[in-house]
Amino acid sequence: MWLTLDAIRECFEGAIPSLVATCAPDGTPNVTYVSQIHYVDAAHVALTYQFFSKTRENILANPHATADVIHPLTAAQYRLALEYLRTETEGPLFESMKAKLAGIASHTGMAGVFRLLGSDVYRVHAIEHVPGKALPAPQPKRNLLAALRTASDRLTRCGDFASLLEAALESLDALLGIDHAMILMLDARRGSLYTVASRGYPASGIGSEIPLGVGVVGMAAKEGTPIRISYATAEYAYGRAVRDAAEKLGMANMLETEIPLPGLATSRSQLAVPIVTCDHATGVLYVESPEDRRFRYEDEDALVAIAALVGATIHALQADEREEDAPQAANAPAPVAGPPVVVRRYAANDSVFLGDDYLIKGVAGAIFWKLLRDYANEGRTEFTNRELRLDPSLRLPDIHDNLEARLVLLARRLEERCGVMRIEKVARGRFRLCVSRPVQLVEVAG
Repeated sequence: MWLTLDAIRECFEGAIPSLVATCAPDGTPNVTYVSQIHYVDAAHVALTYQFFSKTRENILANPHATADVIHPLTAAQYRLALEYLRTETEGPLFESMKAKLAGIASHTGMAGVFRLLGSDVYRVHAIEHVPGKALPAPQPKRNLLAALRTASDRLTRCGDFASLLEAALESLDALLGIDHAMILMLDARRGSLYTVASRGYPASGIGSEIPLGVGVVGMAAKEGTPIRISYATAEYAYGRAVRDAAEKLGMANMLETEIPLPGLATSRSQLAVPIVTCDHATGVLYVESPEDRRFRYEDEDALVAIAALVGATIHALQADEREEDAPQAANAPAPVAGPPVVVRRYAANDSVFLGDDYLIKGVAGAIFWKLLRDYANEGRTEFTNRELRLDPSLRLPDIHDNLEARLVLLARRLEERCGVMRIEKVARGRFRLCVSRPVQLVEVAG
């Protein structure tokens, strides 16, 4: 029977340690357990390099090895003939293995002992099925190909960014049985990701931020690769851990007006997949579960496909809206009554407060301030995406500006935090600012 690495990927989840045999130049054999063999692609695997051991010494002198791996569900055993190629100490593969190793270490009580120094990449020359009795493979809980087909149909029918977010999260829940998920978009200028949609949490966390390169979400965006953890680990927990990391990175200004991240109190499985638009990671699709090993390679494949569809649809929607050249409306604002709402903006980071309550900051804050100034000075209530893109004061990038994401973020923050102002879509590339009480604008230089 011809075997491929794709067919035995479950053996590389790290649930059962693997045996690796090497040989010194003088012919002395050495056999040892390794904590993780990582599936790279159909022709390569990677082993963890954690310290300079006899295995490491042997492989540098004689680059051939044999590895025995065991399927965690059937107990079937396979033997791989390997040839050492190189060691990677940074980049997507290294970070993915580092995250998975942290989960394995925590699960086995070895946190603080296991530390990844490098990812040793090997070519797989042959795969042999080791004779022995194996259990029958369990039936899959769902047909992921059928789920992807339905999700693809739903996502490609979306005509705006808000409906795309809802369709993506609904597909994860209804089709893949994933109860806890969020979508974050990249703010490259500030070096962070901000939450634009979530599902399955008591609070939405819309507007909460994660620094680029922190945790599975930040690392998935930074390296442009899926990051998956099968067991709980303090190193990749969010909440306070993200805040501490941000402080260490000198991002204290990001924390002054912190919005709590949505998330499980105890997240035992995590998977973050980059959303790629035109070869650039512009966001992250993140899912988690209170169960160990909830997300496997097949789930990762499915989420990579869904994230790709989200990225492609975002690109198509942006192209449509960039072509839109709707005239600016000059409708008179509706009458307002009642005490004025004091809106305060801090120029240093475009933070906007409604009275003493924090609303939003960054580019979304700058956009909101522009809308309010035009409303107060000119009586304008209708705006176009095109004019925002052309406004130099907003400092949007020429490409991958995520403008629609920022408008959705602003609209949802207003919906959650403010009962007297809202943003509603009028037509493609056009929206309306609705205000029901007088507005008093206060700008603070510092």
